[in-house]
Amino acid sequence: MTDRISKGSEPTSIREAEQDALHAAGCPELIDAAQHMLAGAFGKAEPLCRLVLARNPLDVNAMRLLAEIGLEVGRLEDAEALLERALELAPDFHLARASYANVLARRGKFGSALDELDTLLKAQPDHPGHLVLRANTLVRIGDHDEAIGLYRRVLDLGAATPGVYMSLGHSLKTVGDQEGAIEAYNAARSARDDLGDAWWSLANLKTFRFSGEDVDIMLEVAAREDIARDDYLHIAFALGKALEDLGRYEESLTWYRRGNAIRRRLVTYSAAENTAEMQRIADYFCARRIEDRTAAGHPDPAPIFIVGLPRAGSTLLEQILASHSMVEGTQELADIISIARRIAGKKRTTDPSRYPEALSELSDNDLTALGEEYIERTRIYRQGAPHFIDKMPNNFAHVGLIRLILPRARIIDARRHPMACCFSGYKQLFAKGQNFTYSLNDIGRYYADYVTLMRHWHRVMPGHVLHVQYEDVVQDTESQVRRILDYCGLPFEESCLRFFENRRAVRTASSEQVRQPIFTSGIDQWEHFSPWLDPLRTALGNSLNEYKA
Repeated sequence: MTDRISKGSEPTSIREAEQDALHAAGCPELIDAAQHMLAGAFGKAEPLCRLVLARNPLDVNAMRLLAEIGLEVGRLEDAEALLERALELAPDFHLARASYANVLARRGKFGSALDELDTLLKAQPDHPGHLVLRANTLVRIGDHDEAIGLYRRVLDLGAATPGVYMSLGHSLKTVGDQEGAIEAYNAARSARDDLGDAWWSLANLKTFRFSGEDVDIMLEVAAREDIARDDYLHIAFALGKALEDLGRYEESLTWYRRGNAIRRRLVTYSAAENTAEMQRIADYFCARRIEDRTAAGHPDPAPIFIVGLPRAGSTLLEQILASHSMVEGTQELADIISIARRIAGKKRTTDPSRYPEALSELSDNDLTALGEEYIERTRIYRQGAPHFIDKMPNNFAHVGLIRLILPRARIIDARRHPMACCFSGYKQLFAKGQNFTYSLNDIGRYYADYVTLMRHWHRVMPGHVLHVQYEDVVQDTESQVRRILDYCGLPFEESCLRFFENRRAVRTASSEQVRQPIFTSGIDQWEHFSPWLDPLRTALGNSLNEYKA
């Protein structure tokens, strides 16, 4: 769904540098804390850091380690404050500045993060860790060309790690250099043949085909008793794809099941809670509440939102629209979700959410300010075209919020046959998020919730959202393209029909597929697995029956 940056892509590990610094400082508690952090035992590391700070409130090493713990567990605001204080006390503390740049990027403050990295690179121009951190930050804002140059510079410095090769491969894939991406992924798996992320990344190119020998190697690696869980998980999904391409569908499904079963145990998701949340949103956003706020919202018509489920054809619609001279693609932007979470007011995951009811406490001016905030926050991803695309699929839950804060935005619902869409999502190992995709029951119920909520939006805001069916686009591309452009208020341009010639960066799993002319072979691909998909049919319920009708 989003840009991928491989774990461990820092070539000279910050953790190793931190160990050297802590040994030099001679503080046994912090050395122990760092060891706990390496093992992922953050609950054991935090009290040790706090003990040192209680003894010496000005200990910048303890501040930095505590901030790193905050970064790992999601307390980003606390981490930012700790690192600001550490740098006030020790401006030349490069490890702290690197951590500060990292937390700024994680909080979406990309310009400030790049400024901090410029400061670091002036002091240490050939430091591989700083170069990789700058490249990773550039990837987050879509500047893959400079990022690729920085990753290659790290390799030229002799600081290659599998993680650097992986990050290079992800960026090369995004800009359309499939041959270069394959070379980078192969370099990573040559360095470590059990690196599951490398195998899955090759599979995730979608147009790449493994050889029979590759399959044998993956099966051998997966059978090792000492294989790490994360590597096994990635190889399971890669084997599912490889065996599917070979027509060995029952074996393929076995590996997809294994990968999904592991990932499902690692994520937190409740289908019942999702259904209740979608109903709560629908209950709040009645027609009267929307009509009462017609004076609210930022009037900028620039955003075009593409919503729906992952693997529903949204990347194809984005590529078509981004081939228009007045439209640019960005990526799956998290800004609407971020605004919704802020309104929800949750400090901890167990806190009750105040969204969407807390919207009633906001004035028209407050809603307008939120729309303006969205426009400003997303400006860093744009190059200056009159319109831009935000294709975060999960924004379908926030169509009401978008209407209140950006009333002139266009919203396109990218829809696909429920069996095809859900099974395609089930086969996909997402870099993060989309926790509903790792069970046929979960994804089927989620699709049903989505269809129900979209039906609600069409009822309370008739004509505001354009429903586009993927199969219709495949069967009659020109008619659907003209329909989409009419809805967006854009003149027809032939380039939209030749979207596959557009060399823009594409940041999703479909990046290679949308660089080819439309093909119909993928529409019914799920039917190869049909005998084993009754749990999905049951979960879809009426949403499947209504589609057939």
